[in-house]
Amino acid sequence: MPSEPRRDVASLEESQATIEELKSLGAATLGESGARCLSPRLRPVYEGACLAGPAITALCSSGDNLAIHAAIAEADPGSVLVAATEGDPGRGYFGEVLATAAQTRSMAGLVIDAGVRDTEALERLAFPVFSSAIALRGATKHGPGTIGAPVVIADVEMEGGDWVVADRDGVVCIAATELATVMSRARERAKKEEVYFRSLRSGTTTVELLGLDTSPITRG
Repeated sequence: MPSEPRRDVASLEESQATIEELKSLGAATLGESGARCLSPRLRPVYEGACLAGPAITALCSSGDNLAIHAAIAEADPGSVLVAATEGDPGRGYFGEVLATAAQTRSMAGLVIDAGVRDTEALERLAFPVFSSAIALRGATKHGPGTIGAPVVIADVEMEGGDWVVADRDGVVCIAATELATVMSRARERAKKEEVYFRSLRSGTTTVELLGLDTSPITRG
């Protein structure tokens, strides 16, 4: 029926609009608006990396990345692979080969609390990756592992379908059921900050603007 494709297209367009707005709001504003902040040890692999999308989770056994291969093979377009390991984070669990596979499936990026490698290739491919380490040693591919189950990554529990936003400020996640609320708060915060910026540019100090009590400050 012709109406079905139209609904599918509308849904895709709505999802893309959400992704672009999340990127525009940014991890910092979202983190101040109810999103959960992952540990700052997660950093972008290259300057300018930025991502947003729903998570597909993977838990790798120590030193093994079979779960990452399996997750990419089953991932939906636009999804963000969120990967944790059971140990040995100092290996390169992800590199150019897996990035090419993920990009071919139109995935939005990777967040992993462990090492990755081939960083020059990741930047060349413009595939956003946020990791806790850069590591040369590769991983085995024997398993076991888990995909689709809740994982604890960078001190925060996440599950499939949670929304992930990452940029140079850090990584945050938002439960799907909380997305509308967090985005609404973030919009209001962004509007409030614009008012702040106008006042600051006109000469108002942050002390005046925020009504800060500076009496505890000692002046030499």
